[in-house]
Amino acid sequence: MSIVRDEARGRYELPLGSGDIAVAVFHKRGGALAITHTEVPAHLEGRGHGSALMAAVLTDVRARGEKVRPLCSFARAYMRRHPETQDLLA
Repeated sequence: MSIVRDEARGRYELPLGSGDIAVAVFHKRGGALAITHTEVPAHLEGRGHGSALMAAVLTDVRARGEKVRPLCSFARAYMRRHPETQDLLA
């Protein structure tokens, strides 16, 4: 699975197969990427797709040399559970 960053729509997309995608919505705010919403299709929840999405988003953010503001509760909880991501906080 490969994540896509769609700047025009302000979101990351993670294809999950069968046309389903997980998304993380963002906008640039104060020099950082504010993650405002994450979503996995309801019928695919609880299978680790949200965590896979956040891991891929944060890998991309790190590769771009950016910082992140996790405004979405899921993104915030993910980063709290993964202390290795704390250096990405704006």
